[in-house]
Amino acid sequence: MPIINRIAEFHKDMSAWRQDIHAHPETAFEEHRTSAIVAEKLESFGIEVHKGLAGTGIVGTLSTGAGPAIGLRADMDALHIDELNNFDYKSTHDGKMHACGHDGHTTMLLGAARYLAETKRFKGTVRFIFQPAEENEGGGRKMVEDGLFEKLPVDQVFGMHNWPGMPLGAMAMTAGPQMAAVDRFTITVKGQGFHGAMPNLGVDAVLTAAEIVLALQSICARNTDPLDAAVLSVAQFHAGDTANVVPDQAVLNGTTRVLRPEVHDTIEASLRRICEGIASAHGAEVDVDYRKGYPATINTETETELAARAAIAVVGAGKVDLNPNPSLGAEDFSYMLQKRPGCYAWIGNGPGEGGCILHNARYDFNDETLPVGASYWATLTEQILSAD
Repeated sequence: MPIINRIAEFHKDMSAWRQDIHAHPETAFEEHRTSAIVAEKLESFGIEVHKGLAGTGIVGTLSTGAGPAIGLRADMDALHIDELNNFDYKSTHDGKMHACGHDGHTTMLLGAARYLAETKRFKGTVRFIFQPAEENEGGGRKMVEDGLFEKLPVDQVFGMHNWPGMPLGAMAMTAGPQMAAVDRFTITVKGQGFHGAMPNLGVDAVLTAAEIVLALQSICARNTDPLDAAVLSVAQFHAGDTANVVPDQAVLNGTTRVLRPEVHDTIEASLRRICEGIASAHGAEVDVDYRKGYPATINTETETELAARAAIAVVGAGKVDLNPNPSLGAEDFSYMLQKRPGCYAWIGNGPGEGGCILHNARYDFNDETLPVGASYWATLTEQILSAD
C-alpha cells in the first residue's frame, strides 16, 4: 500500500490528535474546542484560516499561485450517545461520543493539510473545509447558505467517510447516488374517543392509523419502480393510555429514504393521498407534517473518475470498488454537491466486530486508516492540481 512516506512519518502525531478529539466530543454547532484545535494546527502549518461559517466551521486555504481551486471536506461533530468503550481516550463528556468517526475524518484532513503545506507540489488552491453539525442538523447546508463557495470559491469539492465492514486499505465510490435523501414525517389521526365496549359511539383513530401504517407500504411496493431504491418506515405509533378507552387521536412518526430525486418528489404526494383517503373513509381527520431532510448525495462522473484515480494510486486497483451498492443512510455533503461537482468516497475502517459499527456505543475509528485517508487527500490534490 503506497502510503506517502512523509505522512507515514507523522502517523503517531495523527493518532494522538484523533484520540484527543475522540476524548472530547462536541455535538452540532458546539464544536468550539475542536474547531479551535483545527484552526491552531492549520495556522501552525502556515495555512490561512477562515472562521465562523456555520458558527464553528473552519476553512483553511493553501495556494501556490494561479490555477484551479478544489475543496476537501471533513465533518467534526459527535453524537448524543453514552460511550461503552473502556480505552484511555474514551469520551470524557457524558452522553456524547464520536460514534461515527468524524474525529478520524478531521484528523485525516489535518494530516493532508500538514503534508501539502510542507511540500506544495501542486499548482492552484486547495481549501480544507472542516464542517460542523453533519449529524441531523445540516451544517453542510448552513455553510453553503453562509456563502462558503462565494467567499471561498472552488471548482470541485470532495468528501470522504469511513466505512466499517470494508477492509482496511479499501475504498469505494460511484458516479450517481452514493447516499440517500432522507425525509421525516408525523401523521396525526384525529377521531372521537369512546369506551372500548361501545365502538359505535366514536370514530376510531387507532384503527384508522393502523390502516394507514399498512397502506403506506404500497408507496414503495406499488408506486415506485422496482429498480429504484426506496424505503418508508413507520417507527413510532403513539395512542391511548389505558386498555378500555379508545383515544381521540393516534400519532405516527417515520422516515423515508430514496436515491433518485425523481422518486423523492413523488413520495410526499403519495403519502398525503393515502392518509387523507383512509381518514376520510373512517370519518376521521388527519394532519400530515412532512419534513424534507438531506437530499441524495450524488457524485458527478468526471469527479468520481478523478477520485478513483487517486484512490487507485494509494491503495491499488484491486482495493477500489467503483460499483458499490449505495447506502440508504444520508449525508449533508449533498448540499455541497448541489452547488459544485464532486465526489463522496468511502474508506475502509476494518471489521465491524464487537459493535464497531457506525452510531454504536462501542464504535471507534481505526487509527490505521489515518495515513491511508491523508495520503488519498494529498494524492487527489496533487493529481488534480498537477504542477507538471
